[in-house]
Amino acid sequence: MQKKKLFVLFVLAALVCLFFFFDLQQYLTLDYARSQQARIQSLFTTSPVKTGLVYFCIYILVTGLSLPGAAILTLVGGAIFGLLWGTVIVSFASTIGASIAFLVARFLLHDTIQSRYARKLKTINAGIKKEGGYYLFTLRLIPIFPFFVINLVMGLTPIRFVTYFLVSQLGMLPGTIVYVNAGTQLAQVQNVGDILSANLLFAFALLGLFPLLAKWLVEAIKRRRVYRGFTKPDTFDRNMVVIGAGSAGLVCAYIAATVKAKVSLVEKHRMGGDCLNTGCVPSKALIRSARFLADTRRAESLGFKSASVDFDFADVMQRVQRVIKTIEPHDSVERYTELGVECLQGEATIVDPWRVSVNGKTLTTRNIVLATGAEPFIPPIDGLEQVNYYTSDTIWQCRVLPERLLVMGGGPIGCELAQCFAEFGSRVTLVEYADRLLIREDEEVADALSEHFRKELNIDLRLQHKATAARCENGRNLLLCETAGETVELEFDALLVAVGRRACTRIPGLDKLDIDLTEQGTFAVNDFLQTRYPNIYACGDAAGPYQFTHAAAHQAWYVSVNALFGRLKKFRVDYRVIPRATFTEPEIAAVGLNEIQARENGVEYEVTRYDLSDLDRAIADESASGLVKVLTVPGKDKILGVTIVGKHAGDLITEYIAAMKNNIGLNKILGTIHIYPTLAEANKYAAGNWKKAHTSEKLLNWLQRYHEWFRS
Repeated sequence: MQKKKLFVLFVLAALVCLFFFFDLQQYLTLDYARSQQARIQSLFTTSPVKTGLVYFCIYILVTGLSLPGAAILTLVGGAIFGLLWGTVIVSFASTIGASIAFLVARFLLHDTIQSRYARKLKTINAGIKKEGGYYLFTLRLIPIFPFFVINLVMGLTPIRFVTYFLVSQLGMLPGTIVYVNAGTQLAQVQNVGDILSANLLFAFALLGLFPLLAKWLVEAIKRRRVYRGFTKPDTFDRNMVVIGAGSAGLVCAYIAATVKAKVSLVEKHRMGGDCLNTGCVPSKALIRSARFLADTRRAESLGFKSASVDFDFADVMQRVQRVIKTIEPHDSVERYTELGVECLQGEATIVDPWRVSVNGKTLTTRNIVLATGAEPFIPPIDGLEQVNYYTSDTIWQCRVLPERLLVMGGGPIGCELAQCFAEFGSRVTLVEYADRLLIREDEEVADALSEHFRKELNIDLRLQHKATAARCENGRNLLLCETAGETVELEFDALLVAVGRRACTRIPGLDKLDIDLTEQGTFAVNDFLQTRYPNIYACGDAAGPYQFTHAAAHQAWYVSVNALFGRLKKFRVDYRVIPRATFTEPEIAAVGLNEIQARENGVEYEVTRYDLSDLDRAIADESASGLVKVLTVPGKDKILGVTIVGKHAGDLITEYIAAMKNNIGLNKILGTIHIYPTLAEANKYAAGNWKKAHTSEKLLNWLQRYHEWFRS
C-alpha cells in the first residue's frame, strides 16, 4: 500500500511540475481564450462533440490536480458553448474533477490524518457523519474556502463518496450557471461600449449577488427543514421567554427589559440560581470566615503572642445564610418585576419552538432561551446511596462540623471546601483520581496548593485513588478506593462529593424538538449560541464550555442581542479572554493560555515569572509567597496568558484581562504607574522582568561606552 501511495504521489507531483515548467497556465487565461475565440468557435462548429470532449477532459484534469484556472475555464465554457451546454459540460466536468481530487486525498492522507489526530477530529467526524451532506452543500453554495481546498479536506473526513459526488453536483450547479452566464456575456465584449450592455451588467450583478442569494437559500432550506411539522403562530405575545433564573437567565431578562422587549422569566426553584443559593455566594462567605480563623493562627508572625477564636460551626453556617439573604434582593422577583420582566414561578414545558407552557398557561414567543444551569454530578459508585453524602448544593445544610470529612474531587469546588473545613478543624481527606490537584492548571501551580494543604492544614491527599464503592458497616462509613493495584479503605463521618457538575438539560417537552447535546452533555450551540432551531438559544452552564458565573453573563449578552436584533446584525460569541479563579489559599487566578494549554494547542511561547517573595507589600502582609507567570509570543510583548498564585490573585488578574482584551502588551503595563506599596505592583515587576530579558546586550555595551566617553 505504501508503494502505491508513493507511486500516485510521484505521478501527481510530476504532472503539477510539468504544468508549471512548461508554463501551461498561460493557456488558462481569459486573454488567451479571447485571442483564440474565433478559432475555437470554428472548431466547435465543425466538430462540436470532439471540441466538447477535449474541453471536458482538460477541465477534469485541471480540477482533479487542483491547478489554478478552473474559474477561467468556466467562463471560457460559457463563451464557447453557450449557457445551456456550457452549464451541462462544466457541471459534470467540475464534479468529476473534484471527486478525483477527493479520492486522491482520501487514498494518500485519510488514514494518516485520522490516526494521528483521532482525538481532535472526533467531534468533527461525528458532525460529518450526521450532517456532512448539509455542510458540504453549504460550502458549495457559499464558497468560504476555494473549491480545491474543499475537495482535499473533505477527502480526509468520513463522508461517503456517493454523498460527496451527488451533493457536489447539486451544490456547485447554481454557481456554475452564474459563471457560465457571465462567460457568455464576456464573449460579446468587443469595445468599451459593450461593457455597459444590459446583459453584461446583469451577468456581473448575478456574480456579485450569488453569495448573498446562496446564503439566503441555505438558511431558508435549513429553517424549512428544522421547523417541519410545527405550526408557527401568526402573532406572538412575547419577544423572549427565558427558562432559568440563574446568572445567565437573569442577565438575558435584564437586557431584554432594558431595551423594552417583552420578556418572561421562568424559574421552578429559587431566583438567583446556583450562584446565589448554593455556589459562589455561600462558598465565598464560608471562605471569608475560614480565612479569619486562619489569620488568628498566624498571630505570632504578625507580632502577637497569641490569638484565639471561640466559635460554633452552626453560627458560621448561619452567617452564610445571612449573606445570601442580604444579596438576595439583587436577584429578586420584585426587582426584576420593577425592571419590566414578567417573573413566573413554575416549571416550563416546551410545546414547540414558539410556545412554552407554564402553570397551564401557554406563552407564545419569538425566542426561547435555555438557561437551565447545572447540577452536581454523582458518579455511579456502588453503595454510595448507603451513606448520607453531601454535594456542593446540600453542604450548606450542615450545622455540625464533621470530625472526619472525606472530599471526593480535587477540582476548584473540592479544594475550596476541603480547605474551609480543614481551617475549621475537621480532619480532611481529599481523594482525587488524577495524579495531582487542579488538573487544568500548570503542575507548579497545583504543587504549590498541594504543599500548602499538606504542611499548613494537614489535609490527607490521596492522589491517584479511584473510588469504587461506599459502605456503611457496623456504624462505620467507608469509601473503598483502588490505587497502585490494591484496595484501601478510608473511614469518614461525612462525605462531600465534588467531582464536577453536569448541565441540566431535562426540560419537559424538549425531547420533541430533538435538540442535540455535546459530548459534555451541554446543549449544542453554534457561534451565535443558537441550537438547531435558530430562535432557540442556550447560555450559561447549560451551554458550556465554561462553568463560571462571569462566563454565563458574557454569553447572555450575545444571546439577548442576537435574539432581539439578529435580523439586523448577529454577533459571534467571543471566548478569547475568559478568566478563572480558584479561591483557595493560595488563591489561583488565570486568563488565556497556561503552559499545558499552549503545548496541547501547539502554540509557541516564552515564560516570564515574578516571585511574590520579593514584593514589598506581600512581605509587609506576611503573604510573601506565590508568583506571577506570564506567557508571551516569542520575542514580543503580546500576552498569551497569565497565571497568578497568591493573595488576592483574582483581583490582580484583572489588569491582565483588560490588557489582553484590548491588545495591550507588557511594555504598556510596565509604563503604567502602580501605587506603592500594593500587591498590584507585581504585575509591573513581571513586565519588568520580561523587559530585562529582552534588552539588547549589544545596546547596553554601547551605552556603557557612551557614558565612559562622556566622563572622560
